[in-house]
Amino acid sequence: MAARPLVARQPNERLQALIQEAGCSNAGLARRVNMCGAEHGLDLRYDKTSVARWLRGQQPRGRAPAIIAEALGRKLGRAVTIDEIGMANGKNLASGVGLQFSPTVLGAIEQVCELWRSDVGRRDFLSGSSVAASALVEPSRDWLISAPDAQVARQAGPRVGQADVAAVRSMTQALTDLDHQFGSGHVRPVVVHYLNSVVSGLLAGSYRETVGRELFAAVARLTELAGYMAVDTGQPGLAQRYYIQSLRLAQAAGDRGYGGYVLAASMSHLAAQLGNPREIAQLARAAQEGARGQVTPRVEAMFHAAEARGHALLGDARSAQASTGRAVTAMERADDSSGDDPVWIRHFDEAYLADELAHCARDLGQPEQAARYAEQSLAGHPETRARRRAIGYVLLATAQVQQREVEQACNTGLKAVELLETLRSNRGAEYLEDLQQRLEPFREEAVVREFGARLDLQQAA
Repeated sequence: MAARPLVARQPNERLQALIQEAGCSNAGLARRVNMCGAEHGLDLRYDKTSVARWLRGQQPRGRAPAIIAEALGRKLGRAVTIDEIGMANGKNLASGVGLQFSPTVLGAIEQVCELWRSDVGRRDFLSGSSVAASALVEPSRDWLISAPDAQVARQAGPRVGQADVAAVRSMTQALTDLDHQFGSGHVRPVVVHYLNSVVSGLLAGSYRETVGRELFAAVARLTELAGYMAVDTGQPGLAQRYYIQSLRLAQAAGDRGYGGYVLAASMSHLAAQLGNPREIAQLARAAQEGARGQVTPRVEAMFHAAEARGHALLGDARSAQASTGRAVTAMERADDSSGDDPVWIRHFDEAYLADELAHCARDLGQPEQAARYAEQSLAGHPETRARRRAIGYVLLATAQVQQREVEQACNTGLKAVELLETLRSNRGAEYLEDLQQRLEPFREEAVVREFGARLDLQQAA
């Protein structure tokens, strides 16, 4: 293939470093690239001179850069991107990492591995980026209209088996339990390093079709968890990237139900936190439509509850009530089919549903209902769900403020403060700040001043 020079015609130091890391000669890399190209139906005839030209700054046209990256990835046992080999040519700008719903499985692997690598490297563009509502809604459209991935099997790198998939699932559950109890501030660095150091190698390995689908499903769950942890550590711009990639991985797994979960439980909650109520309802309806007939009643209940949140924030009481009714009805049917529930929805019980409905009642200005749902939520959440219980106490305190039961609200709020002192959770802190703002009209009362002083002490700590 003909080659074109890079803009500055500078030596490709990234490619040089990767060749050295792989322990490959120029001739050896050329041979691997030709073999990899043949698997993709390309007749490549590169030699050691071709590689020398790449190292001097020339770049091959067409699909060759992606083939070179794949060949090096196989040798290294992990996914390698065209950006990493210095051949992105301006097409893979760092600021766009993780924001694309890739049309191909190979592109999805490349994109998510680059996201993990950038996150571990603490690149500022990730944590400092803002969230655009369209960046959440557009991937849901792609998910709705995309055809299923015909094949995900790979013949490259170390063999990946059922034991590897089981390890990812077990690690996900263990990290989830730690997150619930101690907050994401303690756990998220472990998740990201595990994804970058271990899981990326699995995705770049060799696996049969069945194992590949299960691997993508397991990695989708862990990627979604990393996104939630980004929310809980105050990084919504990073969270949206993880959620988009989790959605794409769920597509590769062939799991429409979990794709809907990412839309309704993850992206819609992020939209709620950012004050985009219309997008909340849109994402929840996309989940319902895209997973229709493929989910259990418990999953349906969560989808409808998410839609109710959006309507409530819009002040549309009638639509919120309709969605709430559908959620409650679906949950009533859930116990009869609980044995069919996938593992990722089993946590969504009556306590979680009551939590969602408490939010709806709060936003609709219905404090009596909000208090009743918050109390139901607290009664159902076990002690191990420390963050969720803290949020339940704040919801109850908020309902008490709305009923002008100020002293009771402060006492309830202190229970949330005590729980959050054991956690590292930005999300919990935001709920407390909202409560404090709602108490502002009563700031002259002694109990409110005492509550504010306790919050100041916690923030200082």
